[in-house]
Amino acid sequence: MSRLAGRLGTLREQGRSALIPYLTAGDPAPDATAGFMHALVEAGADVLEVGVPFTDPMADGPVIQGACERALAAGMSLSGVLDVVAEFRQRDNETPIVLMGYLNPIDRMGLDTFAERAHKAGVDGVLIVDMTAEEAPDIVPTLESAGLDAVCLIAPTTGEARIEKICANAGGFVYYVSFKGVTGSASLDVSSLAASIERIRAKTELPVAVGFGVSTPENAADVSRVADAVVVGSALVRQIAEHGADRDATRAALRDTLSAMRRAIDEQDNMQEEARRA
Repeated sequence: MSRLAGRLGTLREQGRSALIPYLTAGDPAPDATAGFMHALVEAGADVLEVGVPFTDPMADGPVIQGACERALAAGMSLSGVLDVVAEFRQRDNETPIVLMGYLNPIDRMGLDTFAERAHKAGVDGVLIVDMTAEEAPDIVPTLESAGLDAVCLIAPTTGEARIEKICANAGGFVYYVSFKGVTGSASLDVSSLAASIERIRAKTELPVAVGFGVSTPENAADVSRVADAVVVGSALVRQIAEHGADRDATRAALRDTLSAMRRAIDEQDNMQEEARRA
């Protein structure tokens, strides 16, 4: 069992919702990211999602686009991201790490080389945003053979047959995009999530994580009522953009933002457990 599957499986058995924060590697500088990752774990992260900066992050809104631009300007690359993961693993060999990125940098490195190096660095899963269900059979086996889970995206517009096709190639967890749009958008209709998540659960036993639009502790708690995991990105990346020149202040801001979400999710989990026992 992978480190990612093990962590999510344990949380599910405990009736707890996973909290998965995102940051862009190399923002604002390559040597800052590992410290930010440790701060997020201290604040209650169960899994870390680390973005690989790319010149055309089409699924991301202006906040994360800005992070990618800053990271690339600072010299970050896919190789650099793997170096950051290896640095993080010197102190933390327990927290699962999922890389989120696009096919182009992986193709440039070579899929086999990437998979081998990612596993060696300590990566547990890979979410390739622009990998289609048709491309997955040519990519996923290489990732799996290196011990990497292939996390897959499902959108609100995805039909039943395609959900089944996507889930057949997924590993670790399924990432459900909570609305039609890009990361960092303001609207999050939690009331519509439950039915969509049940559609996915009918096709897979993997945990379902929800992201895009989670910006407040209240959002996080609401999502945790219906999903197995809550992904938060832009709210954290904004803190890095605001405080990045002062790393101590950035780490403090990241801890404050994420710990508030952790408390809200835990309170919601406790309420649901009490309701089940009643």
